[in-house]
Amino acid sequence: MADSPRSRRMAGRIRQIVASYIESQIKDPRLGMVTVTDVKITGDLHDASVYYTVLGDDVERADSAAALEAAKGQIRSEVGRQTGVKFTPTVSFYLDELPQSAQHIDELLAVARQADAQVEAARAHAVPAGDPDPYRKPRATDDEE
Repeated sequence: MADSPRSRRMAGRIRQIVASYIESQIKDPRLGMVTVTDVKITGDLHDASVYYTVLGDDVERADSAAALEAAKGQIRSEVGRQTGVKFTPTVSFYLDELPQSAQHIDELLAVARQADAQVEAARAHAVPAGDPDPYRKPRATDDEE
């Protein structure tokens, strides 16, 4: 089922609220360079899943996840205050794996390009096996000679 226009608008609004709140209000030293990439919200507007990326290594990702988990209640309160809906959605944070997947795909494409270049280089000086003209010709009979 497709998202309703109301849930899409609410997801966009929650994304803005969470991103600005993380940037300006959370003072946790564990929080790294966090970017909110997407928000998915259920059709009944009761649960919001916030997807984020962190610039850095696995330790910084784990620290940022802990900091976001600790600030989850504050973020939910801010979402409820700024949206003004009757029921404030619960907020869950998920690390977005899309950048790592895209990087892996780029690496695979680079390997494929290199293999294509090797095949092209080998093909450049290749000579066909067998006769240069592979088509059958009529046989010469003894009468025609």
